[in-house]
Amino acid sequence: MEFEIGYLGLLLTSFLAATFLPITSEVFLVSMLVLGYDPLISLLYASVGNAAGGWLNYFIGRLGNPEWLKRLKISQDKILSWKSKVQRFGHWLGLLSWLPLIGDVMATALGFFRSPWVPSFLFIFIGKFLRYLIIVLWFKLGWL
Repeated sequence: MEFEIGYLGLLLTSFLAATFLPITSEVFLVSMLVLGYDPLISLLYASVGNAAGGWLNYFIGRLGNPEWLKRLKISQDKILSWKSKVQRFGHWLGLLSWLPLIGDVMATALGFFRSPWVPSFLFIFIGKFLRYLIIVLWFKLGWL
């Protein structure tokens, strides 16, 4: 497999898009597909980059300290609400980590409330992979 700089850009963009930065990796992915980049390789790079960003959020949460949340003026009710969600759904929340706005918070909450990392990482990857798979399929089937 020949490496091209575009794939590195997709990997980096997808990684950054999974953090709290307002970047849309979907536009970059579709642009690469329009330019003729391989759809399967693009799917792989976008998924791995975005999952790695989700995993970073998990680790940031894991390093978290409840005192930080108080300093950020996050209410006790909000903290308990997220704790309840993580305790109820656990690593399954990772499937939704691709969602705009709350996906990053979900991955961070999984780490903060100590959801087991192996299943959390797996479900974060699956959720992000499925999102990009749908985009690639839409493009290949001419729906975009």
